[in-house]
Amino acid sequence: MARVDVDTFRTLLTPSGQALLAEVHRCAGVESDHALGARLRESHDGDLVAAAVTQNHMRGLAFDRFGTDAGRMYFTHDALRQATGARVADHRAHRMHGLGVRRVVDIGCGLGGDLLALARDGLEVRGIDTDPVLVEIARANLDALGLSGSVEVGDARDVTASDDEVVFCDPDRRTVRGRVAGLDALSPSWELIGSMLSGRAVATVFAGVSHADLPEGVEAEWISDAGDVGGVTLWGRGLTDGRTSRRATLLPGGESIVGDDDADVPTGEVGRHLLEPDEVIIRAGLTARLATSLGGWLPDPHMHWISTDDPMDTPFARTHAVLGELPFRTPKLRIALHDRGIGTLTVKCRGLPIVPDALIAKLRLDGPNSATVVLTRVAGEGRAFLVEEPARR
Repeated sequence: MARVDVDTFRTLLTPSGQALLAEVHRCAGVESDHALGARLRESHDGDLVAAAVTQNHMRGLAFDRFGTDAGRMYFTHDALRQATGARVADHRAHRMHGLGVRRVVDIGCGLGGDLLALARDGLEVRGIDTDPVLVEIARANLDALGLSGSVEVGDARDVTASDDEVVFCDPDRRTVRGRVAGLDALSPSWELIGSMLSGRAVATVFAGVSHADLPEGVEAEWISDAGDVGGVTLWGRGLTDGRTSRRATLLPGGESIVGDDDADVPTGEVGRHLLEPDEVIIRAGLTARLATSLGGWLPDPHMHWISTDDPMDTPFARTHAVLGELPFRTPKLRIALHDRGIGTLTVKCRGLPIVPDALIAKLRLDGPNSATVVLTRVAGEGRAFLVEEPARR
């Protein structure tokens, strides 16, 4: 699909362009895309029709990230794939506001996802992007939602923030081959981002970044939005107390746990309950810290399972009641499950070279009952536990 150019997008914002976009929205689903496009091209420029059809389609795709605002916003395919969802952007904006931030320069603002959240939270914002089309789109999105702010074409290397401005940077994590997985492929460069984080700055990187690569004195916040851990927000030394720390945050509730490596957590045998930490806890490396906060322990320091004797109600983990231990080896495990009439099995396994679906296929169970088995290590030894899963909230 051809990418919209600046002149075509500006035409789409005129009264005639808006009328065309409204007609596309009204007729989409009633007429086929081919028939609708052919009819509209009889009285409108072909590039403008293509732009209107594309925007209408992307507004539907953007609903999950931007809610009802998506129906008034503008997008490109690439920018939408990389755009921050509204809940995550709102969370960051609230935190910045709470830290006393009042002005932000958003470097590489894209279509303006974070820019919109910051402006909505009452901050004075200016966006910068190297792409003239995205600059036009970000301006249009601010205007469409009735928010104040400026957006200009520029390069991150040339940006000078004023003394009372905080720099926000969500670097490009995609190339022509897709999403990047290394810090050396970010744009702006990781070197430039690191220098920003030495002061009053906030930046983002991919969720799988190595903890060893995080700059000293920076708080790294993994944010889970309804179970999706999309990236890490790095809070610069000028916004923290200068202590290196990691935070896990759950949205939409906003619950957070913060800490660093906790070497004092006890280890021991599996008790009456096994807690399965949320993915955001594991990504942030805060399993031990969560165990300490709950008064629990780790069956194995290298496994992401927590054990307690009492049931725990925490948003950061699911508590499973331990019903008993089963044989770990496949042949004896099959006999034990067959004797219990198990036919439907859920296998929970982390940190072991076991593929649950492959194991279930090998077990060849055919009974009328269902069960859940946790496979883990306890003091380095493989163990299997029959557990009762909690009810879904």
